[in-house]
Amino acid sequence: MLNKLQLDEIQEFISNGSKIVITTHTNPDGDAIGSSLAVYHYLKAKGANVDAVIPNKFPDFLKWLPSSTDLIIFEKNSKLAKKKLNDADLIFCLDYNAMSRVGSVTDVLKVTKAKKILIDHHIEPERDSFDYIISDVNTSSTGELIYDFIISMGDRKMIDQTIAQCLYACIITDTGSFSHSCNNAKTYEIVAELIKTGIDAKHLHGLIYNTFSENRLRLLGYSINERMLVWKNLRTALIYLSKEDLQRFKYQVGDTEGIVNYALSMEKVNLAILVTEKDNKIRLSFRSKCEFSVNDLARNHFNG
Repeated sequence: MLNKLQLDEIQEFISNGSKIVITTHTNPDGDAIGSSLAVYHYLKAKGANVDAVIPNKFPDFLKWLPSSTDLIIFEKNSKLAKKKLNDADLIFCLDYNAMSRVGSVTDVLKVTKAKKILIDHHIEPERDSFDYIISDVNTSSTGELIYDFIISMGDRKMIDQTIAQCLYACIITDTGSFSHSCNNAKTYEIVAELIKTGIDAKHLHGLIYNTFSENRLRLLGYSINERMLVWKNLRTALIYLSKEDLQRFKYQVGDTEGIVNYALSMEKVNLAILVTEKDNKIRLSFRSKCEFSVNDLARNHFNG
């Protein structure tokens, strides 16, 4: 966590009318969007001049989040997004550990003169790229770190239902509905505090996990039945989806989220991989259990 001097400097940015922009990684997920909107509402409540820029579209099942329509999508409105970033005095960098993780926003972000604050839970943050750093790999999500940040700013009472909804979405999605990265009592203590604000946790869970389209559900079935390979001797399973596969099921952003976890759910599988072909790029998603480290695998063989 930041020291008192650093927190005071950030408070000065917030209170003196400085232009603040929130950013997150490309292909934003629940933690990315939830964190961005939690900070957005927190800063708005403090009277800050704040905008939020995301690189590209986010899944429809997150569009219920409060003020999601205020997000500036770089790929749709690059002129406005670039202006906001270039004019910024302080930029929040949420849920990513390196400049390369923000896709089309990277080039603009690298040259902006704004101070940058990183809040993230991924390994090996690119420390030289940021002026303030809140990084902890032992937390469930960036949303959990946002909660701690607000508390450290002395603003516990400002965590209302709106902010709590956003933070709950962070934690529930990045833990796969409390199925991984959640073996820490503090995570559940934070969720309990969020529920105390009056949010309907059961309803929010349903908005995230019970709103599949027919095409998304059929894509899931096809992925498991037709596109899953299992190497029992390696305790490894792989699911692959071509561009044509995605087009067949009218793919929408977010439709492949969580598919890799089904491969990992098999008893004797310790490594699961999802390979997808999108926009002339091949994307790999790794998940593991037991002692196998996907962080080491990605770092040693896939530059991340």
